[in-house]
Amino acid sequence: MAQVKPLLKNISTMIKRTLYFGNPAYLSKRNDQLVINLPDAKGIDNLTGNNTVPIEDIGVVILDHQQITITHGVLESLLENNVALITCDKQRMPVGLMLPLEGNLIQSERFRFQIDASLPLKKQLWQQTISTKIINQAAILAKHRKIKPKNMEYWASEVKSGDAENHEARAAAFYWGEIFPEIPEFRRDREGIPPNNLLNYGYAILRAVVARALVSTGLLPTLGIHHHNRYNAYCLADDIMEPYRPVVDDVVLQILKSKTPIDEITKEIKIKLLSIPQADVIINGQRSPLLIAVSQTTSSLYKCYAGESRKIAYPEMV
Repeated sequence: MAQVKPLLKNISTMIKRTLYFGNPAYLSKRNDQLVINLPDAKGIDNLTGNNTVPIEDIGVVILDHQQITITHGVLESLLENNVALITCDKQRMPVGLMLPLEGNLIQSERFRFQIDASLPLKKQLWQQTISTKIINQAAILAKHRKIKPKNMEYWASEVKSGDAENHEARAAAFYWGEIFPEIPEFRRDREGIPPNNLLNYGYAILRAVVARALVSTGLLPTLGIHHHNRYNAYCLADDIMEPYRPVVDDVVLQILKSKTPIDEITKEIKIKLLSIPQADVIINGQRSPLLIAVSQTTSSLYKCYAGESRKIAYPEMV
């Protein structure tokens, strides 16, 4: 990673930006702008103004180098603007996530609805979550493996309240057995062989996006509808991201098709994985970037907690 300029990856469309820093950098603030100073970077300087980004335009920041310095003023402004700040470890894998404590003006009221949610409601929400996840996994197999998995469609239709019969596990066993036929020894395992490393990285980005949306909606990311772990601060994010996981799988499959070596997550691979927040999905009958779709999902979840709805708005694959 000798070159500097490409390591500041700014993926921007009409939605919030994702900023990635993979080289030594000094990040400060001036007039509500993130000021970026990269040693020896060309085309990024104070005179042209090419080294500034409006903080209000940022959605996700990824810090992926041990020699990045960030001021407290930047941290404060990023959190005030509900930016998800991801930090990486020495192996350059996501290891931490920083989010604001307050994300909504009526947060305490929304917390109360969430905490008071009944068990039958949670089981119904989990039923919808798993059914949609299986449908989206089936869509990935149809898209990339040219098969129509009737069994997965059947399992999706048979998911009952709370998924008591564990159709999620049945579908997962079939899905992961079919998705990478060129890697017959593949098993989905965080510590397993590639492309598990790519999946881990992509899911970490997705988890941050979902946690950010939950906080913005005024919900507790810790209090899940299904996942329960006293050591997990993002149980609800892990629940809600389930139907979105196939979006990450789709990106990873595209990387594999490009014949890019995957033993190491290179700069080129990271750039592709950083496109996940901008990946298109169908939600509420409309095509939408994932970052926006997730906010629609979390808003619909709040309406379920508040008794205004009984259905979560989840995505369909494009």
